[in-house]
Amino acid sequence: MSTAGSAAGSPDEPSTPVVHDVAVIGAGPAGLSAALNLVRAKRTVLLVDANRPRNAATLRSHGFLTRDGVSPLELRKLGRVEVEAYPEATVVQAVVDLVTPDADGWRLHGTWRGTEVDARAKTVVVATGLREEFPALPMLRAFYGTAVHSCVECDAYDKAGQPLAFICETDDVVDRALLIAAWTDDLIVYTNGVAPLDDAGRARLARAGVVIDERVIEDLEGDRTGMTGVRLVDGHVEPRTGGFVRPTWHADLDWLHTTGGTGTGPGTDTPGVPTALERDAQGLLVVDRVGRTTVPGLYAVGDVTPPGPEQLIVAAGHGAATAAAVHRDLVGGLADLRDAVQ
Repeated sequence: MSTAGSAAGSPDEPSTPVVHDVAVIGAGPAGLSAALNLVRAKRTVLLVDANRPRNAATLRSHGFLTRDGVSPLELRKLGRVEVEAYPEATVVQAVVDLVTPDADGWRLHGTWRGTEVDARAKTVVVATGLREEFPALPMLRAFYGTAVHSCVECDAYDKAGQPLAFICETDDVVDRALLIAAWTDDLIVYTNGVAPLDDAGRARLARAGVVIDERVIEDLEGDRTGMTGVRLVDGHVEPRTGGFVRPTWHADLDWLHTTGGTGTGPGTDTPGVPTALERDAQGLLVVDRVGRTTVPGLYAVGDVTPPGPEQLIVAAGHGAATAAAVHRDLVGGLADLRDAVQ
C-alpha cells in the first residue's frame, strides 16, 4: 500500500504523483516549527515522523516560553495538532528508509506497520534529531529523566544545591562540569576511568570546588523514591540524589542519499551543482545560518546540525528560520538556488 505519494484520477487513468513543496522529516520542535511556518506560507508540506523522540523519558521540559514544565511528548502532540489543522499539511507516521534525488527534486520512501510511504517533494528538511548512547550502567535508564538528566540548561535549576554526580566519558568533561557547578557546590565528577583529564583540567575543577573521582563506576543505586548514590567497582557507595550524564550522540542518516539522481532537480548530479553532503567530525549535517546544507534543495535543522543537542525553544526558533529560507528559495526558483551555492 502506498500513501502520500499519488493523486487519484478516474479508474481508467494512471495515478499522478503528488509533488509536495517540502517534505519535513522529523516532528520534534524544529521539524514542527518548520512545518507550521511553511504551511502558513501556503506551501504544501509532507511531515513524516517515526514518533521515536530522544527525550521520551523526560517528564518535563523547561525554558519554552508559555510552556515551561510541559511534557516533551505533550509539546509534540500540541504542535502536531496545530500543523494538521492546515489543509496544506499532510502528516504521516513512518520510518524513513530512503531519501534520494529524482526528477521532481526528491523521493522519500518509508514504512509503518506494513504501510508503505512513497512520496515526492521539491525540497527536503531533515529534522530527525540524534540517537543517544549512554555509559554502560544497568540502572542509568531507570533514573534517566527523573533523577539524572543530560541537558544542564533544561534541568539544573531543579537540582540546585543538591549533592550531584556528573558522569562523563568524553574530553569535554571539564567545561561541562564547571557549567553544572554553577548550580551546586557539592558536585563529584565521575570519569568512569575513561574521560581524559590533564593537570590544567584538574586545577580548574579544584578551583571551582569540584571533586574528581576517576574510579570505575559499577552502577547507580536507588529505589522507587529516587536515586540515592553512585556505587563504584571497589564497593564504595557515594550518596548522591541525582546528577547529569554526558551521552554520546549519533546522527543515523544512512537513508539520506544526495547523488545518483537522473533528473535536473536539486541534489542531483547536474554538472556544476555540488552533491557532496558535508558533515562535521561528529557526523552532523553542516548548514549555513538558516539551515541550508551543501546540497541545493536539502535543508537540516535541530539536533542533527552543529553544535548538536539544543534546548527545545532554540530548536523551534531554528525551524522557523529554516522555513523562511525554504520559502524564499522556492520563490526565487530552484535554478537560482543552485546558482547561489556554486
